[in-house]
Amino acid sequence: MSEQLSFVSPTANSPWGTYLSQVDRVVPYLGPLARWVETLKRPKRALIVDVPIEMDDGTIAHFEGYRVQHNMSRGPGKGGVRFHPDVTLEEVMALSAWMTIKTAAVNLPYGGAKGGIRVDPKKLSLQELEKVTRRYTSEIGIIIGPHTDIPAPDVNTNAQIMAWMMDTYSMNVGGTATGVVTGKPLHLGGSLGRVKATGRGVFVTGREAARRLGMDLRGARIAVQGFGNVGSVAAELFAEAGAKIVAVQDHTGTIVNSNGLDLAKLVPISRTDGVIGFKAGGDIVPNEDFWNTPCDILIPAALEGQLTAERAQKTTAKLVLEGANGPTVPQADDILAERGVLVVPDVICNAGGVTVSYFEWVQDFSSFFWDEDEINVRLDRIMMNALNHIWDTADKHKITLRTATYAVACERILMARQERGLYP
Repeated sequence: MSEQLSFVSPTANSPWGTYLSQVDRVVPYLGPLARWVETLKRPKRALIVDVPIEMDDGTIAHFEGYRVQHNMSRGPGKGGVRFHPDVTLEEVMALSAWMTIKTAAVNLPYGGAKGGIRVDPKKLSLQELEKVTRRYTSEIGIIIGPHTDIPAPDVNTNAQIMAWMMDTYSMNVGGTATGVVTGKPLHLGGSLGRVKATGRGVFVTGREAARRLGMDLRGARIAVQGFGNVGSVAAELFAEAGAKIVAVQDHTGTIVNSNGLDLAKLVPISRTDGVIGFKAGGDIVPNEDFWNTPCDILIPAALEGQLTAERAQKTTAKLVLEGANGPTVPQADDILAERGVLVVPDVICNAGGVTVSYFEWVQDFSSFFWDEDEINVRLDRIMMNALNHIWDTADKHKITLRTATYAVACERILMARQERGLYP
């Protein structure tokens, strides 16, 4: 008899609940491999750590950190680390599971992992941020490594934090281990093209989806939720292709311009003041109005659970590109399918980041680095091949792209599990 893990009680629209629902939907397409499906419904390993540091004022503060390795049947764990005050174990479990699916969907030799610290990094000084990063890295050092689990940047983390993580791990093992993390600074073994890779992947898969739908990107209206690294890069690439960015939302608010926002001015302003700092470029509207802004393409690139059933009814988009992880709840998925709205799921749409992270990892081991053109060509080819295979699977079984992505990914994961067998 199988029982769910006792430390989470997922609700239907919680991150872990959403993931479990997505797995349940793919079981009919797994054939004999379905006997292994419980493997996908529980993480292999979940580590909760205390992260104590001395603050600048001399007080001692404690933060809770996590590292979850969901599945490693196909290779080392791979997944980012986020610093956010709302991070929970359940969220990190779901994110690690989506990484398992994502790496298998694009056929990278990885499993899925994820990490996080429940902290608001904006309230820390640079010195305190470094202390939190280094202590967390030491605490999870017992399960990470270049051949076991490779962290990367995620929400509120960046190349500097990856450099601190790499240095801390390297000091603890007594040698420079550049391959322990990806998303590092270039001069420490980072890869060209990594910063824009996730946004580029959203654009590449979106461009192909639009072509298959017969949608001309020239003049297409695009609404982007989340205007950080992923959303802004995707927006810029779509604008270069002739599309109009008509609505943008970030943590500061929502700005709309039916004639298209001037990204050359909006992007630098958003970095310091948020999108509502660009008051002269459009109209500031209530955040909920973002979802019924007339558009052809919707890009949710913020956090999970944003595209609800109610919002799925509102949107005028014909194409949804999931730049974030888990932005669409299962009920919304059903509504969008009924309305004929095509959803390119997160686990393929935003896989550009982990793909170039894989390139970085490979380059670190070989100590031979590629130029950015080569990286972009390789990235585009992998993304296109993965999407085309998934699309063919969807057409064959008359299922959504999400279910087809899970069918392809889960088959690869469970075939590896079956062939490896159970130990002992």
